[in-house]
Amino acid sequence: MSALKDRLRADLTTSIKTQDAVRSGTLRMVLTAITNAEVAGKEARELSDDDVLGVLTTEAKKRREAATAFADGGRQEMADKELAEAAVIAEYLPEQLGPEEVAALVAETIAELGVAGEGMKAMGRVMGVLTPKTRGRADGSVVAAAVREQLG
Repeated sequence: MSALKDRLRADLTTSIKTQDAVRSGTLRMVLTAITNAEVAGKEARELSDDDVLGVLTTEAKKRREAATAFADGGRQEMADKELAEAAVIAEYLPEQLGPEEVAALVAETIAELGVAGEGMKAMGRVMGVLTPKTRGRADGSVVAAAVREQLG
């Protein structure tokens, strides 16, 4: 059983009682996404906290991308709604890594693997080691960009 999923359910109940529409709507969407992930594939399974974190990360990213798209399209009220939902989801994610921390992790991983001179051929190996370390704490595209910068 996932403690994070239980916390999400408890917070949903609280937000319904306090009539917090944004929070309750967002938590309902997130819990639905978690349920969909549990029943996806050949057989249903209970998600671990790490799996739930992955779903939360994906949902937060969707909200940020939608907010950007709405803002670019001149629909600021919709962008604000997406950003409000992203803020609710962010409360359940671990502390996000800053650009300096990501760069330091990348440099440390490159040194650890000893692939400094190999260039872009080493990208897959570096990302393979970094992804578990940064899951839920940094956007994959940001990490990949930092790896490219340091290898390239």
